[in-house]
Amino acid sequence: MSYTVKEIFPSLQGEGFHTGRAAVFLRFSGCNLWSGLEKDRASATCRFCDTDFVKGEAFATAEALAEAVVAVWPASSQPPFVVCTGGEPSLQLDEALIAALHDRGCIIAIETNGTRALPPGLDWVCVSPKAGAPLVVTSGDELKLVWPQEGSDPVAFESLPFRHHFLQPKDDPDQAAHTKACIAYCLGHPHWRLSLQTHKILDIR
Repeated sequence: MSYTVKEIFPSLQGEGFHTGRAAVFLRFSGCNLWSGLEKDRASATCRFCDTDFVKGEAFATAEALAEAVVAVWPASSQPPFVVCTGGEPSLQLDEALIAALHDRGCIIAIETNGTRALPPGLDWVCVSPKAGAPLVVTSGDELKLVWPQEGSDPVAFESLPFRHHFLQPKDDPDQAAHTKACIAYCLGHPHWRLSLQTHKILDIR
């Protein structure tokens, strides 16, 4: 299959378990919960997305895309840590691309809304649930709940078998209040850890 990619870039992981880790971000175009167009935001299942994932560059093969990914990783003995994100990466990420990245020594992480089954072979699975979108992926390495979301209670996710559970303040005009609420919730429910979008705080990509 071919792949449509919004961007490929090196940066530091800004949030969740791997905060501060050097990574190559492979951002796929397209999402199943929002078109990415502002005119459709009010009717979208996910209405708070802060990412541009509309359109992108086409790659005809998994091999070509894998080569483009590793090309931006610095020469190092450390294997490339590739974060597949979007949009919703599960719409395009497949076994062929996973194999091509693994063949080049990559460690493959995915950041997904969890509404679609994932291909086998991923090294790290981070699920970010969205209110109103039933989860298909109910276990993994990291569950990262953007909070508060109307209709989305952390209690509903606490028992799911993820290795780590994070609360991340929703980025909107009330973010300061959301951050205080997340801090208070984590203090009262130590199962949860706080995730901050440090890339925004540091003003890096």
